[in-house]
Amino acid sequence: MSSQPIRLRTDQLRAVPLEAVLRLWGAQPDRYDRRKWHTAQGILSVTGTKFMNWNCGLGGGGAIDLVIHLSGLPFLQALQWLADHFPAPALPPASAPPRPAVQLPPPDPDQLARVRHYLIAKRALAPARIDPLIQAGALYADAKANAVFLLLNQKNAPVGAELRGTGPHPWRGMAPGSQKDLGFFAVPPLPLWATDPAPAPIVLCESAIDAISCWTLHPGYRCLSTAGARSNPRWLAPLLHQGHQVHCGFDTDPTGEAMAQAMMTLHPSVRRLAPAQHDWNDVLRSES
Repeated sequence: MSSQPIRLRTDQLRAVPLEAVLRLWGAQPDRYDRRKWHTAQGILSVTGTKFMNWNCGLGGGGAIDLVIHLSGLPFLQALQWLADHFPAPALPPASAPPRPAVQLPPPDPDQLARVRHYLIAKRALAPARIDPLIQAGALYADAKANAVFLLLNQKNAPVGAELRGTGPHPWRGMAPGSQKDLGFFAVPPLPLWATDPAPAPIVLCESAIDAISCWTLHPGYRCLSTAGARSNPRWLAPLLHQGHQVHCGFDTDPTGEAMAQAMMTLHPSVRRLAPAQHDWNDVLRSES
C-alpha cells in the first residue's frame, strides 16, 4: 500500500468522533454538562476534536490521541484499535482490490521432530496435548522448521495459520493472506459451532501456544487463539450468541489489559481471566 492510502486511513481514524470512542471505552457522560465525560483516568472535557483531562492536566486532539490517553497504548496499537472498531467505508465493488488467498506453507515431515522437541522441551507442552493436534492436522512443521498452527473457519476449512519459529531467536508471524476474523486456532480440536445444550466455557488467548498452555492448566475449558490481542474479532459475537461463557485470557501486560477492558466494554458478558504471570505459557513452565 502506498503512503497516500495509509495517510488517508490515518486521517479517517483521527476524525472519528471523540464521543463514539468514549462510549466504547465505557466512559459515562456527565449528567449536567454534555461536554464532560467520566473516565477511569479522570474527568475529560470534549470540545469538537479536542479533549482535556483536568485531573492530570493533559489534553490532545483527535481520536488517536484520545485512545492513547485512555489506554496507554503506543501509536500503532491505538491506530489498530480504532481500525478494529471503526471500519473504513466500503469501496465500490469495481474498485475494491481482491483479497489475497491464504498461502499456507507446505508441511515438511522431516522437520516435525524438531518442532515437536521445541514445543515439548522449550515450551513444556505435554506430548499428550501436542500429538493429537499433529494427528488432526491442526499443527505441523514447514520447511523452515516453523510450528504451523492452522486457523479454521465454521466449515473446518483453513483460513490462515500462526507461525512460530523454533530456532535460537524468538520469531512469530502469520501465513500470507491469513484472515484472522474468519477463523481461529482452538483446542481441543473439535467442532465449536455445532449447537450444544451445554456449551463449554471458552478462554481467549493471544497465541496458539498460550491456548494449548491454558487448556493444559484448565482442561475443562475450550481455548482459542485470537492471534494477537484484539478486542473484537468478528467471530466473537456469534460464539456469545450461542451461549458460550467467554473469558478473556490475554497477557498480563498493558496491551493485554487494555484490549481485555475494551472487549468487556463491547461485550459485557465477557469476563477477565488473567494469567498469574505474563502469559499462559509462562505459568505452565513455572509449574512444570
